[in-house]
Amino acid sequence: MLMPLRRLLAPALLALASMPALLPSARAAALDAPSLARFDVGYGRCEALYPYMRGHRDAAYLAVWRLRADATNLARLSKLRQGAPYRKEHQRFLRASTGPAAPAASSPIEQQCQALWAEKTKADARGAAAPAKAASRP
Repeated sequence: MLMPLRRLLAPALLALASMPALLPSARAAALDAPSLARFDVGYGRCEALYPYMRGHRDAAYLAVWRLRADATNLARLSKLRQGAPYRKEHQRFLRASTGPAAPAASSPIEQQCQALWAEKTKADARGAAAPAKAASRP
């Protein structure tokens, strides 16, 4: 009785241990050309409406996906933007998004920009709190 159970248990444990490697995480899926291109086009519209958002595109994108704005992730974004799939998608989204602009007060883009900026601000606060927590530990 013990031997058949052991034969069944070993493959089950092996399969369970390899599950995280088989399932793509949301974080890994976040850094793909179409989503980055779509984000960049939308963020460009936000930058046009709100000048204080200029220069924070990468940090905002990473904050949306709850990723750290470290050198590794920034380099991955830069590499994605240099690729042909990104350029193709960016041009497609840019063409699709051009059209008559609605008044700023009634535009959903204004609400989206404000929500995006709030998410980036929260991520900045989380990043600032992490070193403080680490320093307070004995």
